[in-house]
Amino acid sequence: MRRMEPSRVFPDAAQLQELAQAIRRQGRVLGFSQIGIADIDLQNAEAPLLAWLAAGHHGAMEYMQRHGLKRARPAELVPGTQRVIAARMDYLPRHAAPSWVEDETRRLDDAKAATVSLYARGRDYHRVLRQRLQQLADFIAARVDPGVVRVFTDSAPVLEVELATRAGLGWRGKHTLLLNREGGSMFFLGEIFIGLPLPVDAPVTAHCGSCTRCIAVCPTQAILGPGELDARRCISYLTIEHPGPIPVDLRPLLGNRIYGCDDCQLVCPWNRYAHRSSLPDFDSRHGLGEAQLLDLWAWTAAEFLARTEGSAIRRIGFDRWQRNLAVALGNALRANPQADWQRYARDALRQRRPAASPLVQEHIDWAMAQSPPPQSPPRMQAPWG
Repeated sequence: MRRMEPSRVFPDAAQLQELAQAIRRQGRVLGFSQIGIADIDLQNAEAPLLAWLAAGHHGAMEYMQRHGLKRARPAELVPGTQRVIAARMDYLPRHAAPSWVEDETRRLDDAKAATVSLYARGRDYHRVLRQRLQQLADFIAARVDPGVVRVFTDSAPVLEVELATRAGLGWRGKHTLLLNREGGSMFFLGEIFIGLPLPVDAPVTAHCGSCTRCIAVCPTQAILGPGELDARRCISYLTIEHPGPIPVDLRPLLGNRIYGCDDCQLVCPWNRYAHRSSLPDFDSRHGLGEAQLLDLWAWTAAEFLARTEGSAIRRIGFDRWQRNLAVALGNALRANPQADWQRYARDALRQRRPAASPLVQEHIDWAMAQSPPPQSPPRMQAPWG
């Protein structure tokens, strides 16, 4: 006979309400900007998910298709789950200037500069969030038997934005990211799956209105329409998730973006309310906020590993790092900055090629082909011509 598990005794409604408030307070102590609680009925998200996968918009991210509808069914992913605690954590660096949007926009116009997404300039957010979410989960478990409790930080097939929306943390913007009226979109999301029937929070209404700035600004037009993203064209996907050659027709559109892309967030009016992080973890490291392409291109494989230790950037590996830099250098060569820089860049690309992988060699060759031919001195006209 199958052994019967002893039945669990849940706290009453008043105790669950008190626990939910305690979770929110402790979340603040741990550095989270906001905590919300969602139910696990994501049935309305299943059809859009299947349509997105069927269209191939997930690109090479096969894990999204492999897990299928489990992404929209938390109780199948973690049996026993009754609620999802959704958390958001600001990542704008503590010392970001009031003019940070203008500063980042100007950087995109500097062909010789290297642009790394703001979220990736500090410590790996997976580690920071996971550690603090686990502390929050331990806080809960020390007060009540939660049944099942499991922490996620972009580490499993979880519909993060959908859950955060249902937990009242904001609404899905037209760029598909979560937006919050008091915090914009410059934050990370994480979740705790829990086996307690905690009181859920009400969703908030959307406030994008008729604004389409994020759609219009996307360099590769990856945002096909409100809430519809083709990851195969997204610069964040191309520079991070995509394992192979970057499509030739998209390379010029990457500009100097070597890891991720913030364009749709930089133009969003709600990010005027983005908060600085309270944590030093997200401060820029190794000068990534001011780095130049040629300085990063000079890194050896050993230097890459040393300088990206504890960073999300290390996950892409040295080959993809060089691939991305080669594309950016090609775009800078085509932009035709001063002649001395052109010569230095061509020499740097040429010297790295023999030892590079075939993937990187292909992108070096493309970059070299973007360089304008050296200009000959003007020919003197014959006096009789």
